[in-house]
Amino acid sequence: MSEAASSGGGGTVEYIQHHLTNLCAGDCGGAGFWAWHLDTIVISFLLGALIVTASWRLGRRLSPDKPGGFQNTVEAILEFVSGQVRDAFPGHNPLIAPLALTIFLWVFLMNAMDLIPVDLLPWIGEHLGLEHLKVVPTTDLSTTLAMSLSVFILIIFYNIKVKGPVGYLKMFLFHPFGKYLIPVNIVMTLIEELAKPLSLGLRLFGNLFAGELVFLLIALIGGTLVTGLFGWLFWFPLQVSLDLGWLIFHLLVITLQAFIFMVLSIVYLGMAHSEH
Repeated sequence: MSEAASSGGGGTVEYIQHHLTNLCAGDCGGAGFWAWHLDTIVISFLLGALIVTASWRLGRRLSPDKPGGFQNTVEAILEFVSGQVRDAFPGHNPLIAPLALTIFLWVFLMNAMDLIPVDLLPWIGEHLGLEHLKVVPTTDLSTTLAMSLSVFILIIFYNIKVKGPVGYLKMFLFHPFGKYLIPVNIVMTLIEELAKPLSLGLRLFGNLFAGELVFLLIALIGGTLVTGLFGWLFWFPLQVSLDLGWLIFHLLVITLQAFIFMVLSIVYLGMAHSEH
């Protein structure tokens, strides 16, 4: 990074580490199981509460004759998610469509926290006495893996419910190479099943973490490279242009990642409902 940043006592590295460190309670010394990421938990629950509250208020004010802009938007999202479920899920399960809608909205809102200026909420948190504040829950691996493991538990549940315990066991023994290669089948099927939650969680985490890192690097242009009037005239417009460009591109990223998480969840649950 710049000489200014390097001479500032490792300011650049410290800045990035500060923004990517969770507000933690409990066993925070290492990768402790009982480390509670308070910022992730609180922000996730607040966004979930926002969805519930907005849905409740909309339900009380539904107008079939004169729908407002918010009602039209929600109806468009409902139709979109319903269409995805019809296309990707075989048969009927009353849980799937509400689950898909919840996943899409919740992941989208958590991703959208990345669009808030990177220094704003940590700065407010610092004035409230919070040492760290990581504001994008999906840049926390604990969040994405917890969500993917929840879907994985449902996948196992429906596999056993639809195929039966014996049928589910046969899937490991005889798939994909038949009865003569049972040891290979077990290994291959185990890898196939474990890849589902890992691909769900790691894809979402990797994309959002990289996006957050790019925002931080763009923010560092103004904080480390600007020196004097000439620096402001050159670097500040460049920072604004880069920030705006990445912001517009990131709108696509956060929507696409929410969509991918939702569709893959529907597909995996659909495979669990298949007899074969």
